[in-house]
Amino acid sequence: MTGDEPAGDLCLVTGATGYIGGRLVPELLDAGYRVRALARSPERLRDHPWAGRVEVARGDVTDGDSLDEALRGVAVAYYLVHALGGGPGFEERDRDAARLFAERARRAGVRRIVYLGGLTPSGMPPARLSPHLRSRAEVGAILLASGVPCTVLRAAVVIGSGSASFEMLRYLTERLPVMITPSWVGTRVQPIAVRDVLRYLVGSAAMPPEVSRTFDIGGPDVLTYEQMMHRYAAVAELPHRRILRVPMLSPGLSGIWIGLVTPVPRALARPLAESLRHEVVCAEHDIARWVPDPPGAPLAFDRALALALERVREAQVSTRWSSASLPGAPSDPLPTDPDWAGGSLYTDHRSTGVAAPPGALWRVVEGIGGENGWYSFPLAWAVRGWMDRLVGGAGIRRGRRDADRLRVGDALDFWRVEEIEPGRLLRLRAEMRVPGLAWLEMYAEPDPAHAGRSRYRQRALFHPHGLLGHLYWWAVSPFHAAVFGGMVRNIAHAAEQSPDPARTPAPTRPGGPPPAGRGGP
Repeated sequence: MTGDEPAGDLCLVTGATGYIGGRLVPELLDAGYRVRALARSPERLRDHPWAGRVEVARGDVTDGDSLDEALRGVAVAYYLVHALGGGPGFEERDRDAARLFAERARRAGVRRIVYLGGLTPSGMPPARLSPHLRSRAEVGAILLASGVPCTVLRAAVVIGSGSASFEMLRYLTERLPVMITPSWVGTRVQPIAVRDVLRYLVGSAAMPPEVSRTFDIGGPDVLTYEQMMHRYAAVAELPHRRILRVPMLSPGLSGIWIGLVTPVPRALARPLAESLRHEVVCAEHDIARWVPDPPGAPLAFDRALALALERVREAQVSTRWSSASLPGAPSDPLPTDPDWAGGSLYTDHRSTGVAAPPGALWRVVEGIGGENGWYSFPLAWAVRGWMDRLVGGAGIRRGRRDADRLRVGDALDFWRVEEIEPGRLLRLRAEMRVPGLAWLEMYAEPDPAHAGRSRYRQRALFHPHGLLGHLYWWAVSPFHAAVFGGMVRNIAHAAEQSPDPARTPAPTRPGGPPPAGRGGP
């Protein structure tokens, strides 16, 4: 803690490394609450921008001793954990953990428990629910029976980068222009934006003690899964998707199919797919009595989608992809999101030691492009430039504004300087015609093991747009060893061979860096 935080009620957030928990913490801080974050691996929280503003407790909801310590002095406890995706027996593990948490919260004198569960069909007996929804409903019932006033929020599909149900929607829509789907694509769902979920969670902390019940929360749109995929395609500017329904895909087979088509783990995909056979629509909106909706809220589905995709649409490298930036909205990715969240991102990462100081290496990096070329396979870069011109792109004719210096916004052949940290980082965004977004990052860093030497790191990133984007990456990836590998070797060689550290070295021979004027991209 910094010592100047607000002296509001203390909230415990379990599952702080999870999708909702990691986004809830800064919202609670902004609302004036103090926060204690419970995590089995606290080191996973250290890179969050709010890490220095919270107490961090190491523990687990299945460990009573750690719960007693974490719940000491807590007014509001957020229960945001579940065993979904943990394999067989997750219902029993969820049940035992909820009972232990309820008992220890009551013993600690917690004023309120807040739980985010799943929306279930109105009036359906628990035995007919999918295991996923049945477990969520059972956990909510256990917490409501704890003797501690409890708010149970029930949501269907949460729209935001990192949400498992949203990631399934994202990958299925982006990767399959034609889909053979089970009949559950016709099931009606009431999705909700993650920022509305967080608003209801924060507002629940101030409910009066006599309120202890479930609340249905959802956005203003009720859609089938098929309609959600079509609208995702429209917002993401993908071609219209063709969806063919077949009756023979069981929920189990659907989970296997989703696991094959998307990077969502099969252990998580199967219970989610089983839940999609249920119609989940809000039966009431009573939450607005205690947490009033501001103008424009809850967010409409298309607006929630646009926010979830905004980081990519603005051509920014997301936080999961680049540690240099931090999330600016609940819909943005977080570093603790699963590797499969946030959309597809292909990378080619290479590095090498350089027998030259970082300043000499940086002069080569900053002098790249234009007459100096790209230090690898000049013919390949030239052919790529000609192809780009044929389809109406910038090609290789733009060169560079200044032979020695770059600044943010400069055109550099068919790249654009997106970020520059003098002496350390050059990030270029591709303006060539490609089915997706592409970046090239180049780093000049001191070698901590050898004084007077440096290390060159290079990273190419590609975010595909639809199936064509994936096919494009796999078509060009066989050439990366020659193109990107050659760049690494030749940039290092140019830095090492520079006779005059005060000027940028000119490339020398065809076997090394490309001759001046021959290596444009």
